[in-house]
Amino acid sequence: MNADQNDFSSFGRESPDWKGKKVARIAGVNVPDNKRVEISLRYLYGIGPTRATYICEKLGIAPATRMKDLTEDVLNAIRKEIEAEGYVIEGDLRRETQSNIKRLKEINSYRGTRHAKHLPLRGQRTKTNSRTVRGNKRMVAVSGRAKAGLKT
Repeated sequence: MNADQNDFSSFGRESPDWKGKKVARIAGVNVPDNKRVEISLRYLYGIGPTRATYICEKLGIAPATRMKDLTEDVLNAIRKEIEAEGYVIEGDLRRETQSNIKRLKEINSYRGTRHAKHLPLRGQRTKTNSRTVRGNKRMVAVSGRAKAGLKT
């Protein structure tokens, strides 16, 4: 593949996912270029605020630095750091989470059955609320008795 063709694996190329914005690619994910490094690293599934801050401190990157200001060498250092620390991120972490849920279902644990029924797992009430897990299925109900003439 030539350098002028769309090769999104390197820094500074335009990607169709970001509609013409320049992006860096880390672990197969397009990381936004105009945000701070700590914030941009959080776009990777499995890296949150604590890990992002730790990576920046370990590599000596200032917290206010934007991704677009980083050189290719620093980006490679970030990639190597994530790989060297052994962080489970992106597809591997999603696969691991799904296999854990599948295992819980197979052994018929309480949590596994709750997953299978799409109900809350951690003791929340279900008479009301729990809409996040079950979805927004509100039915419009008319209060009061139905008229005698309308009953079928």
